Amino acid sequence: MTTLVVVRKNGAVAIAADSLTTFGDTRLAADHDRSYDKIVRYRDTYIGLCGSAAHQLVFESLLAKHRDLDFSDKPAIFETFRELHPILKEQHFLNPKEEEDDPYESTQITALIANANGIFGVFSMREVFEYTQFWAAGSGREFALGAMHARYAQADSAEAVARVGVDAGAKFDRNSALPMTLYALPLAKPETRLRIDAA
Repeated sequence: MTTLVVVRKNGAVAIAADSLTTFGDTRLAADHDRSYDKIVRYRDTYIGLCGSAAHQLVFESLLAKHRDLDFSDKPAIFETFRELHPILKEQHFLNPKEEEDDPYESTQITALIANANGIFGVFSMREVFEYTQFWAAGSGREFALGAMHARYAQADSAEAVARVGVDAGAKFDRNSALPMTLYALPLAKPETRLRIDAA
C-alpha cells in the first residue's frame, strides 16, 4: 500500500507520499520505478492515491480528458467523484463490488486532496471529509497519524509535519519506503465574514 498524508498549518497546505509499490511480497522501490510519484496534479489541486497501482494510470487518464472537474470544497469533490463513478465503470472497467451489504457501489479509491481551499479525504463509497489539521491514508496511516499528532504543535510548517508523517510510515510500515514526494502551497485567504447582531 502506501503512506499518504495531508497537512494544514500556518496558512499553507502540504501533501506527501512514500514511493514504494508492492505486489504481494515483491517490492518495487523508487530506484527501479521511473514514475514512483503517487500524487497527481490537476490544475492547482494535488491528489494522492492509495490502493491498487492501477488507480494512478486511470486517474491520470481521467484528469487529462476531463477539464471541468471541481475539487474546490467538500460538496464539489463529492459531485466530482459521483460523476466520475459511471465513467470508471464504463470506460475503465471498475469492479464496484466490495461487500454484500454495502449500501452503495464502491469506487475502490482512497484519495487525499490538497489545494488552496484546504485538505480533504475521499473514500470508497465517495465519502468526503475536510480536515482542519492533518490526516493520513494507506497502510502506514496509523504510524503517520501518531507522528503528526506528536509533532503538529511544535512544527513550524505544514511541510515539516507532512515529512514527519511519511518518515514514520516509511520507518515502521513494511509497505512504505523513502524517498518521499511532497508538494506544498499557500491557502487562499479566508472570506471576510461580517457579523451582524440582531438589534
